[in-house]
Amino acid sequence: MNRSGTGAPAELFFEDLTPGRAFDLGTTVVDGREMVEFARRFDPQWYHVDEELARRSHHGGLIASGFFTVSLFMRAYVDHVLARAAGDASPGLEELRWLAPVRAGDRLATRLTVLGSKPSTARPGFGTVTLTASMDRLDDQGQPEREVLRTRFRGWFVMRDPALPG
Repeated sequence: MNRSGTGAPAELFFEDLTPGRAFDLGTTVVDGREMVEFARRFDPQWYHVDEELARRSHHGGLIASGFFTVSLFMRAYVDHVLARAAGDASPGLEELRWLAPVRAGDRLATRLTVLGSKPSTARPGFGTVTLTASMDRLDDQGQPEREVLRTRFRGWFVMRDPALPG
């Protein structure tokens, strides 16, 4: 039995991840305490952890570590796609861009789109899927205000029927 990223039976396979398919990964509200705790542990630069210095700077207050922001994306990707998909691993990122500061209380809408897919020549029964994702900060009316993160990466996914051509 093929398992999803969380160990449950998989329902999404390589064949389901066709170019143009899009996934709404929901909205995440940035928790200020988590944001600062992450920065203290992994990215303790002053504009992430020192509220007074950050407030008096051109940042106007604390901003999230970009790595915290991408971890919010990863959680949304796991919850909405990998928890259902017969994914294996990722051969890596092709692009990761932080486009605008993220702050405590921001509401971030995340979406994922399949750019391309092809059967693996190195791993029979698997295919490589190229994906792009973005996070937008939402305004008070819930409309996209500014893109804050964009990434493009590849993932390996199990084929539903390895005997079928990609």
